[in-house]
Amino acid sequence: MRPLTPDDLPLVTRVLTGSWGGSTVMALGRGELVDAAKLPGFIAESGAEPAGVLTYAERDGSVEVITIDAVLPGVGAGKALLDAVRAVAAERGVARLRLVTTNDNTHALRFYQRYGFDLVALHRNAVDRVRALKPGIPAESDGIPIRHELELELLVQDDAARE
Repeated sequence: MRPLTPDDLPLVTRVLTGSWGGSTVMALGRGELVDAAKLPGFIAESGAEPAGVLTYAERDGSVEVITIDAVLPGVGAGKALLDAVRAVAAERGVARLRLVTTNDNTHALRFYQRYGFDLVALHRNAVDRVRALKPGIPAESDGIPIRHELELELLVQDDAARE
């Protein structure tokens, strides 16, 4: 596990393009499209291979996970990436770690809730608004219409209270 560096830009762009159709994604805290490849983040490595990439942004007393991608699923990269960004949030005294996923992403929802995230908001038909800015977002995934954004958060201050 290590922080992203400028030398990682080609790798991060390749990972984001493979997962998101490009490095431009919607950020909840900003309500706008951002180039995630230019954000701070972490890379998880398994040997010399990238196992996962996470990008984040800090705003208004929270850290938002903008993207998280397991390049090598099943090796613990997702948890390690969340641990790393959670440590950043705690170090900065940030109260909340936030992220957004879509209603079709059931695998990720299980993962985030098992990690400790709580579902705090449903943004009905939000993907229609995002699709107007980024038309390449598919209409469905695995037979599930992609319509809504689900906002999750983890209270970082709870970490300090447990210690």
